[in-house]
Amino acid sequence: MLKTTKTATGVTLRVRVQPGASKNEIVGVQEDALKIRINAPPVKAKANRALIDFLAEKLEVRKSEIEIISGHTSKIKKIRVLGEGGKIEKNLQRFLSLSKFIPN
Repeated sequence: MLKTTKTATGVTLRVRVQPGASKNEIVGVQEDALKIRINAPPVKAKANRALIDFLAEKLEVRKSEIEIISGHTSKIKKIRVLGEGGKIEKNLQRFLSLSKFIPN
């Protein structure tokens, strides 16, 4: 189950990133993290930038409203999304329902 934390300014969540994939896609939930495949390589922060671009599009927020809090060089990252928490969580659930599910 995806664990999200509502804050006064938005939502934080864990993301497991697979860089160098054939396409950008939300795969599902692995353990308590959102698993996302990103087609950018993991060099010179290209995968991090692509992750932010992808999440901004899917969550319908501006790129400036998404921040990688920790895990800049790791596959597991903690992400902060600024905005109305309920809307962000609703968008996350919508995309999870359309994606493949990865069991724990």
